[in-house]
Amino acid sequence: MSEHDAVEDAARPVTVDSLATDLRELGVDRGDTVLVHTSLNALGWVCVDAQTVVDALLRVITPEGTVVMPTHSGQYGDPAAWSNPPVPDEWVETIRTERPPYRPETTPTRGVGVVPECFRSYPGVRRSRHPVVSFAAWGHHADTVIEGHSYDDGLGDGSPLARVYDLNGDVLLLGVGHAPNTSLHLAEYRADSNPPRTTNLAPVIEDGERALLEYSDIETDDSDFVTLGEAFEAEQPDALETGPVGGGSGRRCSQRALVDFATGWLEDHR
Repeated sequence: MSEHDAVEDAARPVTVDSLATDLRELGVDRGDTVLVHTSLNALGWVCVDAQTVVDALLRVITPEGTVVMPTHSGQYGDPAAWSNPPVPDEWVETIRTERPPYRPETTPTRGVGVVPECFRSYPGVRRSRHPVVSFAAWGHHADTVIEGHSYDDGLGDGSPLARVYDLNGDVLLLGVGHAPNTSLHLAEYRADSNPPRTTNLAPVIEDGERALLEYSDIETDDSDFVTLGEAFEAEQPDALETGPVGGGSGRRCSQRALVDFATGWLEDHR
């Protein structure tokens, strides 16, 4: 949607105050731990853009709580597997060995939207060390969430996703459905005891120097996440709150309830 269309369709501008009110009516409260997925374009005409969404979240949660967002950087994935777009085979080794190192403080996000890209540079935000599937966190449990993010199985039990699970946090979907819901990946690791695996080579900073890191992970698959999310909402409606957020819709649910349901669902349906 263009900005012109967003203005034409909006009943009012979406502001920090109005978003904070919407979040509170969705059940988001001071001291909560929330893992947030967003689509800015789906929230209407947002005054001052992504910063407005971040400011509203931090205002409602306060430093007593914790805000977590995916800050993935797919540009550090295996270039041999890239498909959107693919690169020539003769480029692959050059990309693997010569791209600059992943730096949590400065490496841009890719494919997760403008709100996480804005959030990652806010004062007090910490970002995890994984070169491809990092998360950023702010607030009381930020260090707990991001410290020690496992390179192997980056969305599994050594990940920030599992730390949000341990903290009994919520998933907050603002303007999006379950397709980008990273918590469902945690269920993938728990549902399959022997999944296909792959390796990647990515440059990171170790002891102040560029180093090539080789790590292993499962082959994740989000192709059925929409169906899985619909099944969760149908079978456990009490675990979910829905309501308007800005010019779009919001969902808030218990991450623990979602992951536990998804683990069983994946065991039955894959």
